[in-house]
Order: sequence, then structure tokens, then C-alpha cells
Amino acid sequence: MLHKIDLTKILFLDIETVPEEEHFDQLSPYRKELWAQKSAYQRGDEESPEAFYGSAGIWAEFGKIVCISVGYFVAQAEERNFRIKTFFGEEKKLLLEFKELLDNHFNLRTHVLCAHNGKEFDFPYIARRMIIHSIDLPKSLNLFGKKPWEVPHIDTMHLWRFGDFKHYTSLKLLAEVLGIPSPKDDIDGSEVAHVFYVEKNIDRIVTYCEKDVVTIAQVVLRFKNEPLLESEEIIWLR
Repeated sequence: MLHKIDLTKILFLDIETVPEEEHFDQLSPYRKELWAQKSAYQRGDEESPEAFYGSAGIWAEFGKIVCISVGYFVAQAEERNFRIKTFFGEEKKLLLEFKELLDNHFNLRTHVLCAHNGKEFDFPYIARRMIIHSIDLPKSLNLFGKKPWEVPHIDTMHLWRFGDFKHYTSLKLLAEVLGIPSPKDDIDGSEVAHVFYVEKNIDRIVTYCEKDVVTIAQVVLRFKNEPLLESEEIIWLR
């Protein structure tokens, strides 16, 4: 079915997240207790809740989004034009700006969202943080009552699974095996919190996030057996 989807109807996206507070000690005693309960199954008995707090960004209840990068194809005669834009800054503000994009430009029945591991991470994370901030969910993230085939989401990790639901492949590995230039030439996800809180370098995080979006689009092009994007076809809306 992917070959039937018009590329200009897809919004490619990636998010970067960090723990909601820089340090574990900044949590209230009750939040510390809740964190200990939430993280217990993953950290095990050998690691304390405080020592494991650096991983809090992967849970929407204890993390926050610091940027959302999006990319989309624009039809221009016979030329391809792929535009990249990033929302960053205070979380509620960037979520409202992202919602405005969805509501005003990617709100038709034929529009879909695309991310790598998006069904298990990006899409629910964004939706949960919107609810936490009392933001009405845009249509493409409001999945209540929808049947699986009605959900307007593409997940490149799921595409690569081909029905093998125990199989996990990182975007970095998938890019390598498909002959796509790797986006991981600076930082990786484990370093985002340090870059955000210690280096205070949001530009570095934005660049990292935007490169992932380009790679996700490249993966979809490979699935559709179309030529990869050339650098001159990519427009960075900074």
C-alpha cells in the first residue's frame, strides 16, 4: 500500500526528549516514589531510582519534549523539494505550534504522519504531553475508537518488520543496510539530556533531530524504490 501514498501527503517527524527536571533531587518526594515504581521493571534491583533518572526522558510522565522536527515534500513541477522545520523552546508553546501545523496543513483524511518507532514512541508521547498541557488533540493524534486501519500513521520500523513483531531495528542500522548516509554523526539519544541541560545547546539537538527526519524520508523513498534525496533538494527552514 505504501507505493500508493502520495509523498506530499506525508508529514515525516522526529522528537527529542529529556527528563522533565535536570536532577532527581528536584522531584517532590511523592514524584520520586512514583518514579521508583514506574522504572522498577526496567532498571532492576541493581540500580537505584536516582541513578536511573537519566533515562526518565523516555517516559511521557517523567520527561518532556524539547524539539519536534518535521519534513514534507512539496510538489514543484518535475523537481522534488523536501522542507525541514523544527519547533523548539518551551514545551507547551512548541506543542501548540505543532498542533497548528497539523490542524491547518495536515488535517485531511489522506494525510498521514510518519516516524521511526513512531507508533510506540513519538506519536503517543506527543499525545500524552498535549493532554498533560490541556491541549486538544489534533485529529491525526486522537485515536480513540479508531480501528487499526483507520490510524493515519506510518512507522518505518514496522514496515521493516514485515510482520515480525519481535524484531527491533534502529534507524541508524536501517539506514546503513539500505545504503542511506547515516544521520548519527554528532550525538545520540543518550546524550541529548546532557547537551540540553549542561551544554544548553538546543541548536545541536535540533540539527540531530532534523537529520533523523531526512533519514526517515530517505527510508520511505527506498521502500518506494525511488531515488534518494540529494542535498540540493532539501530546504532547511531555520
